[in-house]
Amino acid sequence: MRGVLRSGTGALLVVAIMFIGSLGLWVGTPLLWLWVGSQIQGATQSLGTALAAAFLGVVVTVTVVASLLSRLSDVYRANCMSRGQNDPGPVVLEGVLVVSAGVTLVVFVIWFLFIAGTSPVPIGIHV
Repeated sequence: MRGVLRSGTGALLVVAIMFIGSLGLWVGTPLLWLWVGSQIQGATQSLGTALAAAFLGVVVTVTVVASLLSRLSDVYRANCMSRGQNDPGPVVLEGVLVVSAGVTLVVFVIWFLFIAGTSPVPIGIHV
């Protein structure tokens, strides 16, 4: 296993896992906690409890996922150094987070404007 991690293929695998994890950070976390909050609100009829649980859940989940992404970044950096390259620092993790956030934003805009059937101007309001 260590041999695979020291190869260029291993580095690409780690970056791919980081990308999938960061998509989970941008997409999965909000959707999960919106669903959990809706279930809590439906069961308790308390919007405050649902919002508090969702907020706390998002904070904890983001902290855990960010920690895991940081560890994956360390694995990538160790991989590069074991192949005799210079330490890239956190540049790869930052790039993965920015690219995945951009992809998420573009997909959301496409979904919102074209797939969900929503109008950018509220119906009934004349501009």
